[in-house]
Amino acid sequence: MVRSLRLDPDLDERVRLAAAVKGESVSEFLRRAAAERAEKTLSESPSKRFADIAGVVHGGGGRARRTGDAFAESLVEDRERQ
Repeated sequence: MVRSLRLDPDLDERVRLAAAVKGESVSEFLRRAAAERAEKTLSESPSKRFADIAGVVHGGGGRARRTGDAFAESLVEDRERQ
């Protein structure tokens, strides 16, 4: 499959130089870089993949902290109404 990508001029120059140092074509250099990055990403454990977002949202609890108490109170109220 053919893909295309755009590189800013600075990155393009660095990629061309790095490919030359490795003795590879730019295409081969980019294929290897993409393969290495894909392998690294896919081999990480799910907990590591989501580490940057897991636990980020803090709801503060609010009413959710008292759900057990609220349920018990509603049972008492229901019984008193009967």
